[in-house]
Amino acid sequence: MYMMNSVFMNELNKFVVVFIDDILIYSKNEEEHEEHLWIVLAWLREHKLYAKFSKCAFWLKEVSFLGHILSKKGVAVDPSKVECVLNWKQAKTVTEIRSFLGLAGYYRRFIKDFSKTAKPMTSLTKKNAKYSWSPNCEEAFQSLKRSLTTAPVLAQPDVTKPFDVYCDAFGNGLGCVLMQEGRVVTYASRQLRKHEANYPTHDLELAAVVHALKIWRHYLLGNTCYIYTDHKSLKYILTQPELNMRQRRWLELIKDYDLEIHYHPGKANVVADALSQWAHCNVIEARPTVRVLCCEIYEIELPTEQLAELYNLIIEPTIKEQIITAQKHAFIREGVDEKKRACFTLDDQGVLWFKNRLVVPKDMELRKKILDEAHTSMFTVHPGSNKMYQDPKQKFWWTRMKREVAKYVSECDVCQRLKADHLKPAGMLQPLALPAWKWEDIHMDFIVGLPRTQKGYDSIWVIIDRFTKSAHFIPVKNRYNAQKYAEIYVSRIVSLNEKWLLSRLYMEKDVEHPSTGPNEDNVRLIHSNLKRAQSRQKSYCDKRRRPLVFEVGDYVYLRISPMKGVHRFGVKGKLAPRYIGPFKITEQCGPLPPHLTAVHDVFHISQLKKCLRVLGEAVDTSQIQIEPDLTYEECPIKILDQKQRTTRRRTINFYKVQWSNHSEEEATWEQEEYLQTKYPGFLSVTANEYV
Repeated sequence: MYMMNSVFMNELNKFVVVFIDDILIYSKNEEEHEEHLWIVLAWLREHKLYAKFSKCAFWLKEVSFLGHILSKKGVAVDPSKVECVLNWKQAKTVTEIRSFLGLAGYYRRFIKDFSKTAKPMTSLTKKNAKYSWSPNCEEAFQSLKRSLTTAPVLAQPDVTKPFDVYCDAFGNGLGCVLMQEGRVVTYASRQLRKHEANYPTHDLELAAVVHALKIWRHYLLGNTCYIYTDHKSLKYILTQPELNMRQRRWLELIKDYDLEIHYHPGKANVVADALSQWAHCNVIEARPTVRVLCCEIYEIELPTEQLAELYNLIIEPTIKEQIITAQKHAFIREGVDEKKRACFTLDDQGVLWFKNRLVVPKDMELRKKILDEAHTSMFTVHPGSNKMYQDPKQKFWWTRMKREVAKYVSECDVCQRLKADHLKPAGMLQPLALPAWKWEDIHMDFIVGLPRTQKGYDSIWVIIDRFTKSAHFIPVKNRYNAQKYAEIYVSRIVSLNEKWLLSRLYMEKDVEHPSTGPNEDNVRLIHSNLKRAQSRQKSYCDKRRRPLVFEVGDYVYLRISPMKGVHRFGVKGKLAPRYIGPFKITEQCGPLPPHLTAVHDVFHISQLKKCLRVLGEAVDTSQIQIEPDLTYEECPIKILDQKQRTTRRRTINFYKVQWSNHSEEEATWEQEEYLQTKYPGFLSVTANEYV
């Protein structure tokens, strides 16, 4: 969108409208239109952008754009887009009412008396309101659908001519209409906020004017406009000597516009008065009909093989049909308390409902389908347990449903590997044993990547004595090997602290003569203070951590650093997994590992997370051959299933293939042609084994 706006920056809103990758060119006559068309094509060619000719249309008198029909007469509703509203069945829940009002409300600017007509339905959406579909609701429901089929054509605004704005305030909302030369440009309205219900009449009428000026600022600012209201005292608002603080604040906004306020009797201001009640609704995605869906599939221009596979998909019963079938063979009300049993009802077809929700029997495969759709489908993107529970609970019910949803989410492999943890870090602090003497235990580390000195040094070797905290910083070269570091350690550390090492040696050999070593009381005091400080530090650290215990044989996920995730998976940010695995624990080393090898097969507990469910068979990761670039080769090893898709011209064979380093649950369907080309000889060997 940003790129398209940058390309047509000088032509936008002059004769070009851009929405993502759709370009609309409008002109007053054919000669001007031809000139505009050449300008747009020239800009596309200059920026190396290409428009697909089969999807382009030229010299149109009428065009469908974003759900509207645009013509020289104005803007009208696109009949194909409101078809799903006209076919909408009676709402059974508050959510369905909000969905219908949201979809129909997308075209509220075309419908006169929209909020007044929808009032019986909007009253059912209030908090703690009892749901009861009355005849008034049915009449409003049908009236809104009829209004969409007879919606008027709205005029296109001309910013060079003055506008007329009709405003009105009612007990529950504000309504206003924008007109030009006697034709309606658009309708607008909104519901009163909670604090606005306490406003006096004068302030409410002024609030309607302010609302119109704000939402149509792009039309009215800089142009002459005439405000018509049925509250006569607003004529004198600009010259009124005494104003309250709210009116003064609004007056500052009104003075930015070139406007005149006129009195319009209430009986004549019927247009704005009809829009004075409004309920906010959510817009939902319209479901396409079979005809529209087939046309859209054709426009995608899929290859013949994929198109044939798509058209030959087997039609299976819907979730609802499967639930109704399963209800006939299940004892659903067993295990339900007496209070909930009164909420069960049977409809005319013998289907069992719990209030307004369909009862799902104890069929684990059927429940898993519902949970899969609510969690792993392309429209849900793996929500958390609380958010996921809100979707199926609107349609379905079964005992302990929320508990099963929470268990399902906690065992999801994708969520365990990719989602961030919101718990304290695992693993308690395990302090090291205190050294008995100077330079008995040391810490060391390297500072690398520094600018090279004249002598060729580019790193610093840091060595710290754990007992005295004495530090040594030794310049080294990054190419040194272990033997070179050992020589440096002897020459720079051992030789420098030789007297302390020897004094420790002499003290151990002659413990009966205190004069040969330091004062033993001071040493004991130092050790006591160090132990006390170490214990206090451990208590502070453990407050921010949690204990976690694993057993040999458990499966765990291994945390990876963000940089390693980039190198291994080629992605970064939220797309990179936080954990890899699962891996099986083969040995438990104790509170602290005795050593860390170069390949890091020993890990601290803080880098692990318990795997709650292992998908299928575990893969032996020790047999995977890792390449230097941290990739590995995958080969087909087994055919699990076979199917055919028949088109008008030929028959296409598909094989369900299990790949190396993957379980059977991760098998994929591949075409026979692809397997023969990529892995010649595989089918001739394994196909006979499968048969």
